[in-house]
Amino acid sequence: MRLRTILSSTAAVCAMALLSACGSGSDAAATSSGEPLIGVDYPRSDTDFWNSYIKYTPEYAKELGLSLKTTNSQNDVAKLTSNAQTFISQGVKGLAMAPQDTAAIAPTLDQLEAKKIPVVTVDTRPDTGKVFMVVRADNRAYGEKACQYLGTKLGGKGKVVMLQGDLSSINGRDRTEAFNDCMKKNYPDIKVFGEATNWDGAVAAQKLQTRLTQHPDIKGVYMQSSFALSGTLQVLKQKGLLVDPKDKKHVFIVSNDGIPEELKDIAAGQIDATVSQPADLYSKYALYYLKAAIDGKTFKPGKTDHDSTIIQVRDGLLEDQLSAPLVTADGGTYGGVTSLKSDDQSLWGNNLG
Repeated sequence: MRLRTILSSTAAVCAMALLSACGSGSDAAATSSGEPLIGVDYPRSDTDFWNSYIKYTPEYAKELGLSLKTTNSQNDVAKLTSNAQTFISQGVKGLAMAPQDTAAIAPTLDQLEAKKIPVVTVDTRPDTGKVFMVVRADNRAYGEKACQYLGTKLGGKGKVVMLQGDLSSINGRDRTEAFNDCMKKNYPDIKVFGEATNWDGAVAAQKLQTRLTQHPDIKGVYMQSSFALSGTLQVLKQKGLLVDPKDKKHVFIVSNDGIPEELKDIAAGQIDATVSQPADLYSKYALYYLKAAIDGKTFKPGKTDHDSTIIQVRDGLLEDQLSAPLVTADGGTYGGVTSLKSDDQSLWGNNLG
């Protein structure tokens, strides 16, 4: 009787071990066929930009021969930390993430490094800690391009509102500092009102409305992301300012993402410009570098074969800065910055399907 019990327990343990080793569903089949298992944490799914990134990821994973597990941290670093523990227990060989709090992620990066699990961060760069590669565009260039466009359109004079993201994020800091530095240097007669929004559209709309009430002569808005698009248009409409670009009451708007809605709004004269942040290439090259890390490849600073530049941010940390063009209605040049027309078919926002 005791022998039968031991055998039964042993069989149960073996069965559980097999389930744990094999995983489930398509991930199990992919892993058994030799495809490396990697994890991707989506930072949020409440914006068109990140939903586009989510759409592209499984497509590129399949193209690169990677088996994929995913989680969503919903803009919460505690959830991201928990999701990383889940990935570790699942035996992933590499992990892509986009930490929105770039300081608080450091302990998790240290743990992953200790376990020899390479990490690629997308869109954001950690303040400390090591990752195999950072995949993002030059976020300072975002702020500079927005500055040059608005500075040119306003003739170097007037007032603008900058709807900032979150200053705990390297992206929010880079875009804010670059916009302010550019305005101070090139357009000192333009007054900038900076409004922190924590990437929250409702907060952005409320702060814009307050500023327009205090300063009805505001003539420009720089949104650091398309999270503020809907609210900004609604506020301007309520105040009778959502008018044709040729109208003297027009408020010039620059956004940042390049989502399909922005491109349509530029063509319709509702907004004036955006900087196209490459959601497709973020996904493609995050997975490309994870596979390269798993394969033991290394990289050095310099030009790449995909129209970008790898820079060394600090000792041991490389960043692939992908191309992110200014997009306008006419494809003109503003303050020395060239732009693409909103209907240019090279823009990912025109090819989402």
